[in-house]
Amino acid sequence: MPHDHHDHDHLSASGHPYRKDNDGQLTYWQTMEIAIRELMVEKGELTPAQIQAQIDAMDDRSPANGAAVVARAWTDPDFKKRLLANGSDAAREMGFDIGPMHLVAVENTIDTHNLIVCTLCSCYPRNLLGLPPDWYKTREYRSRAVREPRAVLREFGVDLPANITLRVHDSTADMRYIVLPARPEGTDEMTAEQLAELVTRDSMIGTGLPKSP
Repeated sequence: MPHDHHDHDHLSASGHPYRKDNDGQLTYWQTMEIAIRELMVEKGELTPAQIQAQIDAMDDRSPANGAAVVARAWTDPDFKKRLLANGSDAAREMGFDIGPMHLVAVENTIDTHNLIVCTLCSCYPRNLLGLPPDWYKTREYRSRAVREPRAVLREFGVDLPANITLRVHDSTADMRYIVLPARPEGTDEMTAEQLAELVTRDSMIGTGLPKSP
């Protein structure tokens, strides 16, 4: 099962993950995107600056957004209730624009662990977690997370006891999930900002756990 532990084997000289050159022939959809974008600029519907601003806003999305939401839920019981009741409204309350999608927060507890997948493609709460990791989009993860989720979790280093209920949630184009991981022990004196540093991307997908303090 591929995951980020292997990404370090494919780094360029700059230290960034290696990617093949994308100078091949454009796909049909890439050609359509360029044509529509140029047409909208020509018609005055959009400006290049507006397009770039939106691209920059998308690039700024990262797991730090989701970590801030989780940390607040850990320190604010009333916010936690609102998050579990309506994830979309709770995210907007913190200033995160998640668009029209329905966000569902699922809580890990002493007897329940949650795992997120998108069996159809790669639906993912990008507004809170940034771009999905490569392994999340693979056919292997999308199928095995449903067929043998405990085996998948073991490969990520999460070995659940047999008495822990494991729930797998399938994201869709209209509904995305985020895991509210259990707060680590020994963090009672930590601030929300400090707690956010413990929240990992994988812990909000369910394939990992928060860092220890």
